[in-house]
Amino acid sequence: MRIAVISDIHGNAVAFDAVLQGIGHHGVDQIVCLGDALQGGPQPRMVAERLIEIGCPVVLGNADALLITGKDGDHPLTEHQRTAADWSVAQLGGRGIAAIESFQPTVKIELTDQHHLLCFHGSPTSFSDILLPETSEDDVHRMLGPFLPAYQCGGHTHLQQLRRVGDSFFFNPGSVGLAWNRHQPATPPLADPWAEYAILTATESSVAVAFHRLPYDVAALLDIIRSSGMPNAEALAERYSRKANL
Repeated sequence: MRIAVISDIHGNAVAFDAVLQGIGHHGVDQIVCLGDALQGGPQPRMVAERLIEIGCPVVLGNADALLITGKDGDHPLTEHQRTAADWSVAQLGGRGIAAIESFQPTVKIELTDQHHLLCFHGSPTSFSDILLPETSEDDVHRMLGPFLPAYQCGGHTHLQQLRRVGDSFFFNPGSVGLAWNRHQPATPPLADPWAEYAILTATESSVAVAFHRLPYDVAALLDIIRSSGMPNAEALAERYSRKANL
């Protein structure tokens, strides 16, 4: 069984198309998306259409949920968030909103007779939980321990990582549409000029994770952002252009 794991597309269909082309070379059995697929970029409708076309299961992320709940977790949206969300909702239309409503809190994929993969956004119980390399062992086992011996994967932090949990492991495939270095001084962080994903390969005797990173046409994305009519388009364009030297 070979699974392509993607996350955090954030409305960037240019990067998503590059990743789908890359995944096509791996001969995968299934694709799964760990959420935050649509909000934040200039192409929410196109990303929704791609996800519908490939028919992959999608986890509900925090940025997906705010489009249908009007809240950021338990908090009302700020004026900036509301303006951006309203634009995305208008772009998505009824079919796109219906797609979000079909997203699931978790997705379980059977790998072998003995093992399965549990997929989520933040943690199995909350799309807002944060798992980082420096997260304490106590916190990791509080969030993930009850779901062992499953292999587990989540997104949310835009950080490719692999971490042992008991006799199993957790991994994050990184971000398709908004990869960044969280240690950089820029606020908000500048986007890296590549897209990220992971491939999980499972047999009866072994399980392996391979992390992938590939370039995409950032210049084309910048043209789309600037012509999209989305709120704060120039600020978003600056996040993508500065590290790409465009």
